[in-house]
Amino acid sequence: MQAIFNGTVLAESDDIVKVDGNPYFPREAMNTAYFRESSLTTVCGWKGTARYWDVVVGDAEISNVVWAYDTPKPDAEKIRERFAFYRGKGVTLV
Repeated sequence: MQAIFNGTVLAESDDIVKVDGNPYFPREAMNTAYFRESSLTTVCGWKGTARYWDVVVGDAEISNVVWAYDTPKPDAEKIRERFAFYRGKGVTLV
């Protein structure tokens, strides 16, 4: 699977874990040159606290489109060190 924005591959891997319908990429699949850490965090009752990143490719930017759970709760342990992308914000998952 690939995550693509403006023709740039942001992440690519065959090692995908799906949770709540969202594909989670492993850390090593992420092209971090295009990510900028955001100050946003959210809390999910069963997964824990997520932190977010913006995607920046050239002059194009999408805020808070990537998230990860650094210390997920026990039931969500399989997404530790994995990243997901919001759908419908400009990143295409293929």
